[in-house]
Amino acid sequence: MADERVSHWEEVYREKDDTQLSWHQDDPSISLELCDVVGVDNASSVIDIGGGTSRFAERLIERGLSDVSVLDLSKAALDRSRGQLGAVGEQIEWIAADVTTWSPERSYDLWHDRAVFHFLVDADDRSAYRDQLYRCLLPGSHAIIATFALDGPEKCSGLPIIRYDPEGLCEVLGDRISLVTHRKHTHHTPWGSSQSFQFSLLRVGQ
Repeated sequence: MADERVSHWEEVYREKDDTQLSWHQDDPSISLELCDVVGVDNASSVIDIGGGTSRFAERLIERGLSDVSVLDLSKAALDRSRGQLGAVGEQIEWIAADVTTWSPERSYDLWHDRAVFHFLVDADDRSAYRDQLYRCLLPGSHAIIATFALDGPEKCSGLPIIRYDPEGLCEVLGDRISLVTHRKHTHHTPWGSSQSFQFSLLRVGQ
């Protein structure tokens, strides 16, 4: 399964530029707002799961953070993003890995995932993702996880997804995590269609 995911996304990022990616957004405003809610600052460490060619890590560097990592299973996506950012890209740690099989070596203050978790339609993959999240986040740390909302699309990039509301997301992630707040967001694709997302801000307990 992991090898199939890598092949799919490598092909996507090799064949399409950002304007052809439905999930692309120039301004990750909701994510940044939720960072402000939990007080992410210059001393915070952040990992962006499935960051690909997202602008989120770049915006964090612009805000003065110095401990920012981006994980994506597509090396092509990471290479593109690093090349686009130039000198800024040298300040980011780039990790080419599948989050479900990755072996994290450290913890972070914030786990950010915009539109990875909803692709995990296999229960074992969701369980592996949950294990990695808890390995990376100490009690009191936070996660921002965005998925298609219950009224969102049923597929993305030709793949099936699972839609969530905040309560359903928390149920899947287990009782060690609690919902702080959430946002409903209508994402407009580069070609003008609308997609309904939910952004959940979560806190890890004991």
